[in-house]
Amino acid sequence: MTASLHDLRPTASPSLEPLVQLTAADMNAVNQVILSRMQSQVPLIPELAGHLIAGGGKRMRPMLTCASAALCDYTGSRHHKLAAAVEFIHTATLLHDDVVDGSGMRRGKRTANLIWGNPSSVLVGDFLFSRAFELMVEDGSLKVLKILSHASAVIAEGEVAQLTAQRQIATNEDTYLHIIEAKTAALFSAACKIAPVVAEAGDDAEQALEAFGRNLGIAFQLVDDAIDYTSEEATSGKSLGDDFREGKMTLPIILAYARGQEADRAFWREAVSGDRVSDDDLAHAIRLLRDTQAISDTLERARLYARRALDAIAGFSNGKARAALTEAVEFAVARAY
Repeated sequence: MTASLHDLRPTASPSLEPLVQLTAADMNAVNQVILSRMQSQVPLIPELAGHLIAGGGKRMRPMLTCASAALCDYTGSRHHKLAAAVEFIHTATLLHDDVVDGSGMRRGKRTANLIWGNPSSVLVGDFLFSRAFELMVEDGSLKVLKILSHASAVIAEGEVAQLTAQRQIATNEDTYLHIIEAKTAALFSAACKIAPVVAEAGDDAEQALEAFGRNLGIAFQLVDDAIDYTSEEATSGKSLGDDFREGKMTLPIILAYARGQEADRAFWREAVSGDRVSDDDLAHAIRLLRDTQAISDTLERARLYARRALDAIAGFSNGKARAALTEAVEFAVARAY
């Protein structure tokens, strides 16, 4: 049976609080690993890494590892180091992304590259990747190592694919979905899949949680791309229209360009090429996105993937872990409302 959950438009605002409560003890252990492994005799490394790691992030990906372990009734502690590795991979990609994008804000704060410069941010990102692989190797499971190392490679491919698609108006929906599956969903998927591996829960559980993470990750990124045109800095943690000014071909623009009249399509060609990036241009872009239902259809697509995520874990017992993961999915799409 398809999980609709009020078509994923809950009347009460869902939150990550059930997930936070479920994983609180595990996340204390994970945070201890993170704090100890980001230390270095080079003072800049913990200073810069700590700026982002302690910068108000939700720690959603390591929480998903811990919650997936709970869903599989795992009572060991191997997942603590692996969840820390997941967070290090994520943080490293953020450091590198901000350099590539030239970003000035992350989670409502100045980015590390703006404070310490691009070279430092890239190199500390490399340090965190290295720490992640140390933690994977310490776990001792070749299967876990394969899952996380493959995810790391896929993420890098996705980032390169996004870079090559930037300012390319011909980018289509298939290419866009391939990019977000790689750059975002791959780590969500791996974060969830490693839990049933360490829990020895079997192939069915691994496939179910891999699908759950992948579909949640796609939904999460679709919502992110929609709220770039709807949310103020106070709620999104970045400036309104960052993607627009950077010429990123996200689904809202792809849909609006495909549906627009010739004059509108000419505007999008100029905007994506970097010739129309003023505040007035952004306001016009938002009007076109709304007129063509590009934002609402992007959010509808997010709800589709969210329902697929819920369907993937429908076979697990309906306890606290599944309830927390269900509300995490609801939260992922409700951020746009």
